[in-house]
Amino acid sequence: MGKPVRSGAIHRLSVREVLNASAGDHHDGGGLLLRIRDDVAGVPAQVSFVFRYTAVTGKRREMGVGRCERHNVQAAGASLTRAREAAAAARAMLVEVPPRDPIGERDRAKHEVRRALAQAEADRAQSRQTVARVARAYHERVIESKRSAKHGREWIASLERLVPTTVWHAPVAEVTGPALLDALTDLYTRVPVTASRVRQRLDAVFAEAMFRGLCTSNPAAAIRRKVAEARVKATVSSHRALPYADVPDFVRALRTQPGIAARALEFALLTAARTGEVIGATWAEIDETAAVWTVPATRMKGGEEHRVPLTDRALEIVTEMRKTGGLYVFPNPRKLRLPLSNMAFLMLLDRMDWRSRTTVHGVCRSTFSTWANELSVARPDVIEACLAHREG
Repeated sequence: MGKPVRSGAIHRLSVREVLNASAGDHHDGGGLLLRIRDDVAGVPAQVSFVFRYTAVTGKRREMGVGRCERHNVQAAGASLTRAREAAAAARAMLVEVPPRDPIGERDRAKHEVRRALAQAEADRAQSRQTVARVARAYHERVIESKRSAKHGREWIASLERLVPTTVWHAPVAEVTGPALLDALTDLYTRVPVTASRVRQRLDAVFAEAMFRGLCTSNPAAAIRRKVAEARVKATVSSHRALPYADVPDFVRALRTQPGIAARALEFALLTAARTGEVIGATWAEIDETAAVWTVPATRMKGGEEHRVPLTDRALEIVTEMRKTGGLYVFPNPRKLRLPLSNMAFLMLLDRMDWRSRTTVHGVCRSTFSTWANELSVARPDVIEACLAHREG
């Protein structure tokens, strides 16, 4: 530890002496000195203040405490004052219990400043990584390169359209499970199946963000169980099922409707099939002799071949449709080489004035499921097989 310095032994230099000093070391006392280096090869002289002391380890050390400006008396005086204040602070550290090394403290302070600046920059960079930005980057790199163009468009469009802006434009690191659950509750209430897809896609987005160090948790995965516990998906409204007691009335009304769309919808009801499976049916899939419709795996949602037995009425519809001469079983009436439009069923329900009471999915599949399960017409696994649902 350096020896205490008497107050009279410091502040030896006057401002005028600082201003006019020549090359060399000029002591101000208490370890502070003015150091002036000669000009070297046209380089102006270096003039600075240095604090010299004995460290707690016993080693002699020197610490720069600032440049000395000497272009006028005021500048020289200000430089001297600043240097004395820095030297006083350093001397105070040396007499503390335990003592501190001024150079170590200065280096530590610089390190803290650098660390704080780096953290601030990291925070700014992280705040720029919103859910939207991460989702679009993931979509471009993974989804577009591995999925069909149609699926890729639907994937990102569903997030852009349905994720509330409070989440979509929030920094990915700041979205919490409770906040995400609150944001998606209304979507689960209105369109539970779509909401489930959105949550699954957000799950992939947050997993990507975690992998890249942009966040530390995956709120989309965390809310999966909470969604099930809340049973928000039970309030289905988008696929309104028609009470099965009303199906005969619906079918009677349907059979009064002319056109291919009416026959296709009745066929969908008789086979409990999805809209896309029916309107995309080709003649190669129909075996009228065996009375079986075989939908290939490539056209099934679950990716597995689906065999559907055909009732007498379903075969009558198939026979009637052969007269159209279309490439598809249910062709577009205006362009026989194309399939029926997927909007044809909705327009038909509008014409029949039944759209307020049910949906295509509701009357063809949900009603079938309710009827079959409530009346126990088959084992649950058989009913699920009829609907081409994968067993869990």
